[in-house]
Amino acid sequence: MATLDDKLLGEKLHYYCSSSEDEDDVRPSLSQAPPPPQEGSGTYNTGPKGVIKDWQRYKQLETEKREEAELEKLALAKRLNMTCQTAREEEEERLREKRIEEELEDLLDDEFMHEYMQKRMEEMMKNTKNTKKFGEVIDLNSGADFIDAIELEEKSCSVVILIHQPEVVGCEAMLGCLRCLAKDYETVKFCQIIGSAAGLSNHFKVSGVPALLAYRGGQLLDTFVRLTDQLGEDFFADEVEAFLIEHAILPNKEDTPKIIRGSANNPDEDDD
Repeated sequence: MATLDDKLLGEKLHYYCSSSEDEDDVRPSLSQAPPPPQEGSGTYNTGPKGVIKDWQRYKQLETEKREEAELEKLALAKRLNMTCQTAREEEEERLREKRIEEELEDLLDDEFMHEYMQKRMEEMMKNTKNTKKFGEVIDLNSGADFIDAIELEEKSCSVVILIHQPEVVGCEAMLGCLRCLAKDYETVKFCQIIGSAAGLSNHFKVSGVPALLAYRGGQLLDTFVRLTDQLGEDFFADEVEAFLIEHAILPNKEDTPKIIRGSANNPDEDDD
């Protein structure tokens, strides 16, 4: 049976720790080996095997760097080669174009070739354009004539019809201008009809003339009423011509090649 002293001593022993026992638990055993160094921890093996491994790793990295450098050199050489090749090709193309231009200039300077090209261009223009010629203003005497002048004409032919009244200001000047233009534009069909013959109203005969109606292929292209508002009461053929060219009723002579215009300006010249 435990006494009071035993109980007290027992409680003290329960809370008491011997320093000798703690030292025995904490003191490491000499027989235990230190843990091996972990890879990447900064600890290296300085023995012979470690030195050999380090040397092998160094040579491996050196070889890899050398291969990367060689690949970079090859890529750079290819880029330089492509650049030089492109510049050389551009220079060759420029020289080739220059040589062709010189040959063409020499060819065009030849008189025989110039005449041959002129004839060929004329033949091509004749084949692609309407060959029917008028050269004068055609008088229309009735509404039936008006319709026939439009519907019975070839589809490629342009028809310009003047509606006028002799006593109205500007009508006589317009008729004179069309007579001049008919000689210059022989393939365009110019016509004139008096308003009363066309069956127009008295109001239009007084307030709507001179009027121009343009047709092609039986279709109305444009209508120009009371042209004195745009041209004035006194105007000339070149003003009417410019007006009709601006509205795409007459062809622009500048669109004709120079070689064709040159032959048109000298129609009396014959080949030897």
